[in-house]
Amino acid sequence: MRGQSSAANSRRYPPRPLIGVGAILLRRDRILMAQRGREPLKGWWSLPGGLLEIGETLDFAVRRETREETGLEVKPLGVLEIFERIMRDGAGLPEYHYVLIDYVCRITGGTLGAGDDACAVEWVRRRDLAKLRITEGTLAVIEKAFRERRKYR
Repeated sequence: MRGQSSAANSRRYPPRPLIGVGAILLRRDRILMAQRGREPLKGWWSLPGGLLEIGETLDFAVRRETREETGLEVKPLGVLEIFERIMRDGAGLPEYHYVLIDYVCRITGGTLGAGDDACAVEWVRRRDLAKLRITEGTLAVIEKAFRERRKYR
């Protein structure tokens, strides 16, 4: 039935909001961005990240998702932002509903390369972010990270 989830782990029309984590990785005037390789929002740029799995901590999830999408090992330093992303279908029903927790992280190892559900990963200059198709709400989080980066050293 449309509007209801047919499987407990379905992202479309979920029975409850899904929890996602994102990694904010800054290097001087650049931020690491991932281009989404799957729906929703395939082709759009966002922070590396993904969904929390049953039984894992948020800390573990951000480490795992970052490694899977970028090949990098990271250490989460702190939560920068928590926000919701609700995408409605043509009838106004919540087709996707995420609660997103974005962590400022430090790289501890690994080799950069797109993997898992990212089709590209790239260090993007702050001034060039406006040229990318960035998921809603992400640019504000990135700007906050650049403003508050000293808190996470």
